[in-house]
Amino acid sequence: MLAEVVTIVRDLVNTPPNLLYPAEFARRAEELVGDLPITVTVLDEKQLAEGGYGGIVGVGQGSTRPPRLVRLEYTPASATSSVALVGKGITFDTGGISLKPAAGMDDMTSDMTGAATVLAAAIGAARLGLEVKVTTYLALAENMPGGGAQRPGDVVTMRNGKTVEVLNTDAEGRMVMGDAMVDAVAENPDLVVDVATLTGAAVVALGKRTAGVMGTQEGRDLVMAAAESTGEPFWPLPFPSELRADLNGRVADLRNIGDRPGGGALSGRDLPGRVRGRHGVGAPGHRGSGLRLIAAGLHGQGRHRDEHPHRPPAPRGRRLSPCGVTLTATPR
Repeated sequence: MLAEVVTIVRDLVNTPPNLLYPAEFARRAEELVGDLPITVTVLDEKQLAEGGYGGIVGVGQGSTRPPRLVRLEYTPASATSSVALVGKGITFDTGGISLKPAAGMDDMTSDMTGAATVLAAAIGAARLGLEVKVTTYLALAENMPGGGAQRPGDVVTMRNGKTVEVLNTDAEGRMVMGDAMVDAVAENPDLVVDVATLTGAAVVALGKRTAGVMGTQEGRDLVMAAAESTGEPFWPLPFPSELRADLNGRVADLRNIGDRPGGGALSGRDLPGRVRGRHGVGAPGHRGSGLRLIAAGLHGQGRHRDEHPHRPPAPRGRRLSPCGVTLTATPR
């Protein structure tokens, strides 16, 4: 089963961006869960605008292929705990008006790895019959420099009412993730896990294979235990309190980038939807990295309906107080 869901991630990541755009990603998600006890809700661009999802709408407005927010819910009757998964799904990232260099831009077809990972994790939980409620959000947009694109200097209003100065349109992941995380946290899950190819600063700090983990101590400990049990390379990053002032906006509540020093830690700290403590984990690659870790964590939160001989090892222990987890790295 684990190999099957890893293959889902790889297939999505390796689909060319002209064939996998937000609406198509949403359609494939619905198709993949069609025979599973998972309910799917898809918000289109009109519903996103009406609902106040300014981060997702702003990132997607430069593309002729509009954004989507997909919510998937797996709720077994025997669930005793709940987990929210949030995935960054930028189906192609040019950087927008803050255009990326041409060299390596083709790699940005994989900037939706986080969304693919959490989708596959939800599918795996349902197939295994885990006794844990799993609510999954796919924040899907294409970041293009079209005539309607947002500009550096724009101010957008996020789902939670916070205003954000967009100083760099290539810092788009935290904008779409912020909106989705507001909805995820509003449901009061026991654990929030967000997965994103969020920033190259994580690669500068940790290299191409090790992912950064940020968040509350309890959730971060859970992630590190799961990483050790599954053999995946993760490393905890801090949320230094002195960096918080770098995120204060000049004409808005927040700005979407801070100063260059500490950029890896800041990328998680300035997610505009951050309402309470959470964790961050970086998923470095196209291979389904992070999926085994999430599967182990979900298994630790809820038992199998039937014992399965191929389940990943899972750390066991007390239930978590409300907290969360993030996966972040560049898509290499």
